[in-house]
Amino acid sequence: MSEPLELTVDGVPVTVLDDSATLLDVLRDVAGVRSVKDGCSPQGQCGCCTVLVDGQPRVSCVTPVRRVRGRSVTTVDGLPDDVSAAWGAAFTATGGSQCGFCTPGIICRFEGLRAKGVPHDDREAASSALLAHLCRCTGWQPIVDAWVAFGTAEPTLAEGAAARAALESGSPQAVGPHVALGRGGFADDTAPADALVAVPDGDDGWAVAESRAEALRIAGKVQGRRTTADFAPPIELPPGDWHRALRTSWVEPGYLETDAAWCAPGGEPTSPLENGGAFGGKVTSEVSAVARRLADEHGRPVRVLYSREDTVRRGPKRPPIAAGIRRDGTGTIRVARTQGIADAIRAVAPGLTVEEVDVAGPPTSADIRGAGWVEAAVLVASLADEPGWFTAPGGGSARAAVAADGSVSVTVRGGDPLDETVLRSYCTGAAHMALSWVTSESLGVDEGGEIHDLTVRSFGILRAVDTPPIQVTIEPSADTPVAVGDAVFAAVAEAAWRAAGHPTLWPVAAVSDTRHG
Repeated sequence: MSEPLELTVDGVPVTVLDDSATLLDVLRDVAGVRSVKDGCSPQGQCGCCTVLVDGQPRVSCVTPVRRVRGRSVTTVDGLPDDVSAAWGAAFTATGGSQCGFCTPGIICRFEGLRAKGVPHDDREAASSALLAHLCRCTGWQPIVDAWVAFGTAEPTLAEGAAARAALESGSPQAVGPHVALGRGGFADDTAPADALVAVPDGDDGWAVAESRAEALRIAGKVQGRRTTADFAPPIELPPGDWHRALRTSWVEPGYLETDAAWCAPGGEPTSPLENGGAFGGKVTSEVSAVARRLADEHGRPVRVLYSREDTVRRGPKRPPIAAGIRRDGTGTIRVARTQGIADAIRAVAPGLTVEEVDVAGPPTSADIRGAGWVEAAVLVASLADEPGWFTAPGGGSARAAVAADGSVSVTVRGGDPLDETVLRSYCTGAAHMALSWVTSESLGVDEGGEIHDLTVRSFGILRAVDTPPIQVTIEPSADTPVAVGDAVFAAVAEAAWRAAGHPTLWPVAAVSDTRHG
């Protein structure tokens, strides 16, 4: 504790009693500004908490509040109304915001570009500015489009926009300008100001305190790091004379909103899927049940929050596989033992014998986007001379190709598009995720199952500057709308593997320095 300090937040004076707090903690828990998001604190690597300090972008989760004593802090909530409206319109018109967790920070970053006089037709400058950020949903391209569209776009949405977003994300999803501005209704954003905060204590329990900062101190959290070592995929290939073989590593889903929920005593807890599907990574999250139990125990509302390291250590991963296939489509696929994974594989590749094996490592889940069936379908499709159509379990279909210059073309069949902008955004995001998975993503896990990559940048997610152009063609249809994102994910994964020459190991190459950089 020290003498009180003051700063100005969105034009309002704020007094802080603890100068050891971070600016992020002060903004969310003292000033009550929930548009500023926490995606990785205290790593300072995702950009979701970016704000303007005296007009300059700054990552607030690694900024001690004492460093901004007497200074002016502006969040997206404090932007002039016309500027805020223009950004909301631009992101809506281009599909640059899906869940909306990363975009408030990106808008602040773009405001820094505008202050420098960077023209809005400079896509390269916008992509370079995004080096300080991560987005898992959109594939970057729609975000850069939003930079270009600023000031000229109308926030038009078709009547079925939210329905298409819900289809693709697998959960109810808000759509509109307010989402890009951080007002999509995430679980922790709706918690009452007087709620207690609970975080994992590292010993199978929960540290509960009046604030997140205090709970972290009680838990004795020590910031984890990324590893500089490389680890081989955990499963050996089955013996055989294979025409194609594939080994994959551990992969982190990498959703940006870490698991969160809150509950009042005797009430119903919020869901960690309040505005996004998390690519299947939160389907079995414990946080809602824990929030209910702790609220009843303490007789007060309780917020249950994962840190980024908690999601890495405790959250489910894509099951690693090792597989071989013959020219006739028969073969063997070994996969980390996971409930439901064998049925998912057999549904698309009946010629493959499934062997589930025990592997030391983090938990796995068949709920992760396309887990098991995509790898199997890609193996089968690689036997053909030309890329074909992929049909996902939900019914949507896609075909993709990767050109010699790296650009990606995707054609989709998803019934009635409902809203082409929303559909194209989700398809671009799925294409980016597939490219990233095949070319650069893996998680460092040693033979004993311990995870060594604990920072969000060490997952290997493809950056904006490394993402090639992605063109999405939507085949017109009046049929019942179905989700196509998983089909796009499979089609682009196969196309990327084909373009690389079908090497056995994924990721196939380090296309950027994101893996450990």
